Amino acid sequence: METRRDERISQLLSALKRSDKLHLKEAAALLGVSEMTIRRDLSANSAPVVLLGGYIVLEPRTASHYLLSDQKTRLVDEKRRAAELAAKLVQPHQMVFFDCGTTTPWIIEAIPADLPFTGVCYSLNTFLALQEKPLCRAILSGGEFHASNAIFQPLNFKETLSYLRPDMAFYSAAGVHIEQGVTCFNLEELPLKQWAMASAQFHVLVVDHSKFGKVRPACMGDLNHFDAIVSDCCPDEALVEFAKAEQIKLFF
Repeated sequence: METRRDERISQLLSALKRSDKLHLKEAAALLGVSEMTIRRDLSANSAPVVLLGGYIVLEPRTASHYLLSDQKTRLVDEKRRAAELAAKLVQPHQMVFFDCGTTTPWIIEAIPADLPFTGVCYSLNTFLALQEKPLCRAILSGGEFHASNAIFQPLNFKETLSYLRPDMAFYSAAGVHIEQGVTCFNLEELPLKQWAMASAQFHVLVVDHSKFGKVRPACMGDLNHFDAIVSDCCPDEALVEFAKAEQIKLFF
């Protein structure tokens, strides 16, 4: 017997046959339920659709584990607060690199619709968010698709990326540590992150407070490589002192 959850997911599948994505707010209006109900529907068990950065899209693989969607409902308010602060740094006509992860699409959503800019990205959820900005020129790096974190890993950096020099780069991370540096979970993300670190002029680390003091397997680089750190609240005293000594700007 089909449950109400099954009925709602079936309706979402039907809607996605007409479009490649559906905003969470649109889905809630379509189904006549709250956004939280849809979040619960998609997180309760494996489903043929997933929520990526505020958009509902088809699950790109049949396995039940999906790392990016595992993180989508964690610390949402904190991520949005940090993202809104980060978005204020974007200036008209800049070229901006946007990292992967669940915080990054919130940065894009907070950028004013009337602000013209170029967005460079390599992840599906980030690209979908950029498409919603009417004055954004979106550049998506192609390559091999990794479903666990919805990124495209370039097969050849000489195609497109080597010609770009972003004014600013926004980075996500899973760990921020004074001695061990800035880290993430997935090794396949490192080539794009490190390309941006070598090519962009201003580097902004955007993380919620839960990432401070953590160390993850893949090292992005030393903390003092970043020009600014944006978070939802003030880091501990040791990190504040480190940032002051290294002339890293803090926004919280």
